[in-house]
Amino acid sequence: MRRKIVVGEGETERVACATASAFRGLDTVTGEVLNTTRLAVRVGWLTGLVESMAAAVIAGHWSRPEIEQLASGRAPSGEKLPPNAWMALRTLGWTAAVPEGRYVPDRVRRIAEEQAGRVLRSAHWRSRIVDAVLATWPADNPDPLRRTDAEWQALRETCPDGAAVPVSVLRGRTRQVQRFIAARHRMPADVSELEAAPGAGRQVVLAAADKQLTTLTRCEDDPAHYGVLTVRLPVRPDPRSRTDWRPVVLRFRLPPTVDATAALHAPTLRLRDGQIRIDLAYTAAAPKSRRDGHTRAVAFDYGLNTLLTGGTLTLTGGTQPAVLTDGRPVFLRVDGALAKADRLRIEAEQLWTKTAHLDILIEGHHTQGSRPDPMDVAKLAVLRTEHRWVSRRRERLNRALAQAAARFMVDHARAAKASVIYLEDLRDMEARGKGRTLNTRLSSSVRGQIVTATVHAAARHGIAVVIVPARGTSKYCPRCLTAFRHHAAPDRPERGWKWATCPNPACRYSADRDVAAWQRIGARGLQHQPHTVLNRTDGSYTLRRTVEELDQPVRHSPHPVPPPSGPQVRPVDRTKAGPTRRCPVPRKRRRVPAPPGPPPAPIPAVGSGPGGERPAGRTPQPPTHRTRRWRRRQAPHTMSTPTRHEPYGARLGAGFRLHAHATSWGPRHRQPRSLFHRGENPAPPRKT
Repeated sequence: MRRKIVVGEGETERVACATASAFRGLDTVTGEVLNTTRLAVRVGWLTGLVESMAAAVIAGHWSRPEIEQLASGRAPSGEKLPPNAWMALRTLGWTAAVPEGRYVPDRVRRIAEEQAGRVLRSAHWRSRIVDAVLATWPADNPDPLRRTDAEWQALRETCPDGAAVPVSVLRGRTRQVQRFIAARHRMPADVSELEAAPGAGRQVVLAAADKQLTTLTRCEDDPAHYGVLTVRLPVRPDPRSRTDWRPVVLRFRLPPTVDATAALHAPTLRLRDGQIRIDLAYTAAAPKSRRDGHTRAVAFDYGLNTLLTGGTLTLTGGTQPAVLTDGRPVFLRVDGALAKADRLRIEAEQLWTKTAHLDILIEGHHTQGSRPDPMDVAKLAVLRTEHRWVSRRRERLNRALAQAAARFMVDHARAAKASVIYLEDLRDMEARGKGRTLNTRLSSSVRGQIVTATVHAAARHGIAVVIVPARGTSKYCPRCLTAFRHHAAPDRPERGWKWATCPNPACRYSADRDVAAWQRIGARGLQHQPHTVLNRTDGSYTLRRTVEELDQPVRHSPHPVPPPSGPQVRPVDRTKAGPTRRCPVPRKRRRVPAPPGPPPAPIPAVGSGPGGERPAGRTPQPPTHRTRRWRRRQAPHTMSTPTRHEPYGARLGAGFRLHAHATSWGPRHRQPRSLFHRGENPAPPRKT
């Protein structure tokens, strides 16, 4: 199977990962068809062996000198370490040990060493962050979380690439050190003492093996939609010889995101809820994204009730370029999903509280030497299972929200023909001091997942994603850069955070806080393109610092509309210039017979008789209860009523039933006082 793709001019290789599922397999030795349950058992045996061997390697070399040695890329003899993790560990002599009395192929040992090497290499960055926190620990400040600006700057200078490290990471490591000091009454030496040795994960990285253990090809019958994975699996939990490892063929459906021309790579196997997940890596051609040189962009601002608020911006040319926008925002509202996420969060908190209470109760019995109640133990197991399932539901919902937000932004950028998406950097935002409910909602948002999903989806179309600093984007007016005055609503002048008004007499710009923020985000990104740097960890671009001189106001003007192609069609003038013809459409209008009475005169007098035509529609229903005064606007689905004839219930927004009215059959009478408040002398009835 080929691992290279043909890249054209203006294209680049894009490496991505997609998840597939395997539901059955075929044992090539016995010809037995393995269903999902039996196949999951065999994969579980392989996963258990790899995890135990990798965990032993990590625990045996979990120390600061060995982590530094592996990260340095040099062996003690001065030899350069290979880039592959398993080869680097074998060069250093850190090989995985096979459990006694079991037979494990050398390729499986490679997989265990590869996973252990990746974990040890990833610990190097955490080790340097912890060293910086310990080296700059404030001795005179009793609360290290409240460092001065000079102390925070010294900490960033000590960290590797400190300008790119979020404040939330530094605060998290500081809290971790505080918990260690509170428990042991001393400072930790390094990360190996601060943290326990991590595990290797219940997965099998087949990229470290070769064709003797696994092969991956496209299905011959349908290569565009199906793949075939062959891997040697154990037939028993403790394989004793080579015959206990048999090749099993797994046929799975390729995800729709994998193109027919993409090159497939060795996947990673893992178990999830009794099913086999195949994390398939592939390489495909994609347009190149640019760091700068953008003239058309879209920008988005995060929110709580409205998840995303954004719009389109254009950068003009010339010696003094300006940012133009039409000021027409687009919104992504997922109220139902956010409400469901809030309900799941509350349910998870309640289950966790009950679990904690039972843990304390059972631990108290163990401390006193008595046996806990079996009913409490069984209830604790049930609560933990329910909490695990609720957590997975929250995880799936957050993933769906992130993917929906990413598709929304990428589709809007493609429709606007923009080459870049600007997002605000909220990694440093901490939910504190805003109330219990708001703090919880801010902490439960999925901003990080949205950025990751957007970078992945935008790379397929060559659209760059730039992370812009969020400081001041909601504080200043986008038109004149004057500090906003924030209110609760346009018609409520009391202090709030939702609505923003510019106090500048020459501007007087008034808009939603998020609408003003996305304009500042997009303008800042377009005006600071020379200062944008590439973030190699996730492929996005980051604007780490801003220059005050480059921040210029945004001009509101309609975007130039390209002339339409093709023949022009003159629109039909539907302006009413005369009376409407009385031509009812057959079988479309409801016909109601006229009520009994004398035939109407050519010009009937008011109140001459009960006769007359009743308009088509529902029979008017009198109200059965007193109308409540709703302090809100009229519902958008109700029909309009002329100003000269506005029923009381319709004016209060009571709904469609009180808004729909028709001519009465009988003699006219006054409306009840509960629905008619015009004083003692109401207006006389009008002619019909």
